[in-house]
Amino acid sequence: MPIDISELPLVGGHPGLDLVNTVTPRVAVRGHEPHDHLVDPFALLLWARRAALVDEGEVRAVAGAWGRDPGSAQAALGAARDVREALHVTLLAATGMVPQDAAATGAALDRLHSRWSASVGRSTLVLDAESTPAVRLAVGMVPALLVPDRVADAALDLLRTADFTRLGRCPPDSGGCGWIFLDHSRNSSRRWCRMADCGTEVKARRLTERRRAARPSRGQSTDPRG
Repeated sequence: MPIDISELPLVGGHPGLDLVNTVTPRVAVRGHEPHDHLVDPFALLLWARRAALVDEGEVRAVAGAWGRDPGSAQAALGAARDVREALHVTLLAATGMVPQDAAATGAALDRLHSRWSASVGRSTLVLDAESTPAVRLAVGMVPALLVPDRVADAALDLLRTADFTRLGRCPPDSGGCGWIFLDHSRNSSRRWCRMADCGTEVKARRLTERRRAARPSRGQSTDPRG
């Protein structure tokens, strides 16, 4: 049964990575097709609040704008999903996690740039002399598009500031889900998205397989004399 968005673990270490990880598994593994947890606009809004991309007042403003114009809610969901998929392709290529496809990567970067440029066009500069820096770009001035604009900004922040040598991927080839995370362990030894999830599941499955392999096959004698 798919995890509800309100319980989906935030393990990426950055909102951009947690956005990428709203699909489980990230690639088809063990016969399971990927499930998109952003099932509707309000799942997106709930996730954005959990990821600290919006506050409670902004949640109310966005919900009100979407209620008045349901089409804008679907547009926001589509834009956020577009950023997510373009960011995923870019991260896989930039880290060498998959063989690079120059055409696909270029298209993904173009989509990210387009979404981010549009978000900047709906932003404003704010002066706060008591902060550092004193001037900041306030993203998300149009409530109906606030969430995808914040998502686009988070994606670009990740690409510009993250240490890519610290990016890990829950290993699909070993039964992991393919989620991407920032590995802050001392020796860069983190292997799983969460040991309590994929790590434990894979270990349990391997133990079951070993026990099954150790059982005598049907019709095989267990008498040591043959």
